[in-house]
Amino acid sequence: MTEKEYNNCVTEYADNVYRFILKNLRHEEDARDVVQTAFEKMWRNREEIEFEKCKSYLFTVAYHQMIDHLRKVKRIQLKEEFREEVKIYDRPVHNAKKIIEQALARLSDTQRSLVMLKDYEGYSYEEIGQITGLSSSQVKVYLHRARIQLKNFLVSPENVI
Repeated sequence: MTEKEYNNCVTEYADNVYRFILKNLRHEEDARDVVQTAFEKMWRNREEIEFEKCKSYLFTVAYHQMIDHLRKVKRIQLKEEFREEVKIYDRPVHNAKKIIEQALARLSDTQRSLVMLKDYEGYSYEEIGQITGLSSSQVKVYLHRARIQLKNFLVSPENVI
């Protein structure tokens, strides 16, 4: 891949990769770090990457960076202590976007990633398998189970808008 092709790849796919990672991590700074690291790896390996496969390569690297980040974060546990009188309570606001985000948050990291890659980014089962390292049949099974969980959460009476 040439420098110009790399720049085209950045221009074309940066937003998609960022949205995908942000939806999974739900933290802007962490998402930016993961995406930046993915582009950095692609830059360092640009000689070996075919331009036609840059999108797949980029999503694969970003996905693996995100998994590494999640593993690292899970090892770090912060304990927050609040006095009861200092806590702030919000009354629930029902809107579709918030409910969908809550439903996605209830999924495992793998399931959420698969839903995002398939339904938000439009990848095929085979492409998702290449990105995640799963077989296409595993991708189908995990996606099916994730969608059942999403459906059950979304149709529960307390989540009706």
